[in-house]
Amino acid sequence: MVGNIKEMKNRLLELVLEKSFQYAEEPIFRLVSGGVSNFYFNCKPAMLDPEGKELIGRLVFAQVKDLEISGIGGLELGSVPISGAVSLISQLEGKPLKEFIVRKEEKDHGIPAKMEGEFSTGERVLVVDDVITTGGSTIKAIEAVQNLGLTVVKVVVLVDREEMNGRENIQKLCPEVEALITRSEVMALYKKRKAHGA
Repeated sequence: MVGNIKEMKNRLLELVLEKSFQYAEEPIFRLVSGGVSNFYFNCKPAMLDPEGKELIGRLVFAQVKDLEISGIGGLELGSVPISGAVSLISQLEGKPLKEFIVRKEEKDHGIPAKMEGEFSTGERVLVVDDVITTGGSTIKAIEAVQNLGLTVVKVVVLVDREEMNGRENIQKLCPEVEALITRSEVMALYKKRKAHGA
């Protein structure tokens, strides 16, 4: 499955709506941030779907292939399917990007480590995540890799919920922040389908 960027994004938008989005007229979904919302994204089903994984890998790689970076990763668990997909696509496209995973808790056995992956001080990397709400998990990943001496060049997320200043919070640490899909785009498709009885 290879299409142009617009075709791939439209297909990914459909998958996210079908597999990873719920909406209610009243705010019934409790968020990790503690708030309550009338819409909810669980990106895991779309990210773990084979087609979704390829779409995400190709779309993120298309955004970053010309950047001078050596790796990609983020905080477990939301970033892992994304970084894995992009790393694989980068190898297939002849511009390999190493993958890293930032642990939520430092490993307490073997050799203690906050991050998995082979990187050296000064390397330039991309941080990815599944959803921006407050930006908390993305910020934790940025801070962890910066503390290890890496430079975060850009952040790419699957979905921006467009609330709670999430993007702005991340931009305080990394000005370059992009989302493959926004809440507005998902809601527009949701309303369009509902209007047509789909």
